[in-house]
Amino acid sequence: MFTHSIRRRLVIGSAALTATALALAGCGRSEDTPSGGSQATTTVSEGPATGNLTVWAMGTEGENLPKLMQQFQAANPGVKVTVTPIPWDAAHSKFTTAITAQSLPDAAMVGTTWMGEFADLGALDPTPQGFDNGGFYPGALDTTKVGDTQYGVPWYVETRLVYYRKDLAAKAGITTPPTDWDGLKAMAKAMKEKAGAKYGINLQPGGTGSWQTVMPFAWSAGANLTTDDEKEFTFDTPEMQEGLKYYQSFFTEKLAGTDLPPNQTEAQFVSGQVPMFISGPWMAGSVAKLGGDAIKPNIGVFEIPKNKTSTSFVGGSNFVVFKTSKNKDSAWKLVKFLSDAKTQAAWFKMSSDLPAVKSAWQDPSIASDPLLPVFGKQLESAKAPPAVVNWEQVANAFDTEIEKMAKSGQSPADTAKATQTKASSIGTGS
Repeated sequence: MFTHSIRRRLVIGSAALTATALALAGCGRSEDTPSGGSQATTTVSEGPATGNLTVWAMGTEGENLPKLMQQFQAANPGVKVTVTPIPWDAAHSKFTTAITAQSLPDAAMVGTTWMGEFADLGALDPTPQGFDNGGFYPGALDTTKVGDTQYGVPWYVETRLVYYRKDLAAKAGITTPPTDWDGLKAMAKAMKEKAGAKYGINLQPGGTGSWQTVMPFAWSAGANLTTDDEKEFTFDTPEMQEGLKYYQSFFTEKLAGTDLPPNQTEAQFVSGQVPMFISGPWMAGSVAKLGGDAIKPNIGVFEIPKNKTSTSFVGGSNFVVFKTSKNKDSAWKLVKFLSDAKTQAAWFKMSSDLPAVKSAWQDPSIASDPLLPVFGKQLESAKAPPAVVNWEQVANAFDTEIEKMAKSGQSPADTAKATQTKASSIGTGS
C-alpha cells in the first residue's frame, strides 16, 4: 500500500522554485536482516575518508548533492563519491528491491516515514558514537530512532506555522498574532467579519495528509499517537478528542470551508478570500511569486497557538548508512560532514532545505530572512509521528475519519474511536 504527498519548497528570498513528491512507506514487514553486511559500526576512525562511496538521494536533493560532494572530496582526496538521483515516486520501490537483492548504496537520503520499515527489514546501520545529537532539533532527532536504536542523523527539516495577511489582520483589528486557541478562533472570526474574508482560515477538510494539520492541535492538547513503548496506538483519548473538537469547530462555525477548490491556497490568500492557512516554509516564496512585490511585506507567520503546548509537525529527511556497505567507516564520515553546521548552511544556500542542526540557523542567509527564524523557533517543540512500520496505513485511515468529521459532522468522539479501531486492527508492525 502506497500513498503520495507533495512537498513544495521555496523560501521568500530564493529565486528558485523546487518541487518533490513523497512516495511514502509501503506495507508489510520482515524479520530478515540482509546477510551481506558486517557488524554494526560503533565508532568512526580518525583521519580522512577513503575509497569509493555510492549515495542515493531523491528529487532536487539528488540533483544538487553532487555539488556538495565536491567539497567533501576536496577535504578527503582519497575518496570518490558517486551520487545517483532517484525520482521520489520510484524511490520506495527501488529501496525495498535493493534491500531484498542486497544491492544497496553505502549511504542514502531516507524519508522520515520510511525509517521504521527499513530498520525493521534490518537494512540500516545504527548510528555510531561521536555525533553531537544535542545539536539537532529534538523532534527531528526522534525521527531517526526506532525503538531504542538511532539510525542515521537528521539531514534537513521542515515544520508548519500559521500564515496570515498582515494588512487584513490590521483591518480586522488584530495587532498581535495570537498565542492560544481562543486567540486563533477570535482572529479567524475577525478576518471573516471585519476584513471581508469568505473564511477566516484554510484548514484541510480530510484527504491525504490532513493528519499533518490536525495533529499539531492534538499534540498541543496533550495527545500521543502511541504508548511509550510504541507497541499500541492511542487515538481514543480525551486529549485527542479535545484536539479534534477544536479542529472541527472551525468548520461547524463556518470559519473554515469544505467547499474550497484544492490547490488554490496561494490564490485564496493573495485575493484575501482566505487570509490564513497552516503550512511549511516553501509556501512563503510560492505566495510571493504569485502575489508579487505587493504581497511580500504582508506575509506574516506565527507559531501554532497553544492549548497546553505549542507543538507543530516536523518533517524532512534523514541520512543513513546501510549495513551492507563495504566502506561504512568512510560512509559515516560523509554523514558527519553532512551534519556539520557549516555544511548545513552551505546546503541551505544550494537547496533551500532548512538545517536540522540548530547552530546552522545563525548563518545570515537564514537569520536575516523575515520569516525563517519563526520556523526555527517552532522546530524546538515540533513532533513527528512514531517510527513504526505501519504508520502510513494508519495515517490513511486517520485521514479518512478526519474527512468524515469535517465534511459529514462525525463527532470527535466517534472519529477518535473509529481511528483507534482501524489502527488497532492494522497494528504498529513492531
